[in-house]
Amino acid sequence: MRIVAVADTHTFHHELTVPEGDVFVHAGDLCRRGKDLRELEDAADWLHALPHPTKVVVAGNHDWMFLDQPERARAVLADRGIRYLQDSGTEIDGVTFWGSPWQPEFNDWAFNLPRGRPLAERWALIPEGVDVLVTHGPPLGIGDTNAMPGRHGCEDLLTRVREVRPKLHLFGHIHQDGGLWHRDGITYANVTTWECERAPTTITLTPTGPHPETVPPARPR
Repeated sequence: MRIVAVADTHTFHHELTVPEGDVFVHAGDLCRRGKDLRELEDAADWLHALPHPTKVVVAGNHDWMFLDQPERARAVLADRGIRYLQDSGTEIDGVTFWGSPWQPEFNDWAFNLPRGRPLAERWALIPEGVDVLVTHGPPLGIGDTNAMPGRHGCEDLLTRVREVRPKLHLFGHIHQDGGLWHRDGITYANVTTWECERAPTTITLTPTGPHPETVPPARPR
């Protein structure tokens, strides 16, 4: 299975050159402001037109429509055959995916939760046996640094990922720290495109594990 993954397109999606693949994953922030349904509709039309047989989307902190008008927002994607995951999963050709949009509190954006129990309760929903985990935000210490001091990932997410042990964990949110990491048998990828100035990430999933094909360099901080 060839997975092509992006995040943080922020309505700049038409500027992307997208490689072919079996599954296209968007790990959140399709929209720029996220309050106008037309932003989502344009992004959904673009996704629908891509040649990948299956598209999977997780919302991000800019994608307010999925909180403000969840039924309408989900219908926009469903009408175009796009699979939306929010604390839910799907199976594609025998490969299990799970998606979740939540993140530690970050300004006044969508899908914010306080660190600690509220986030841990969401991550506890991630079931055993997931092959590909898609979250908008990163786990603590992996692809989670930018110009601001400190680490911005979630410690409780990292704990749950280590328990569940997916083959591949895809995320975005932190624009300056795109890349790929192998830790204790798990492959992590920050697939941000930083408003489409960074190319998509391409990874082939085989019975022996994920094999990265195209991993663009991180943007300078």
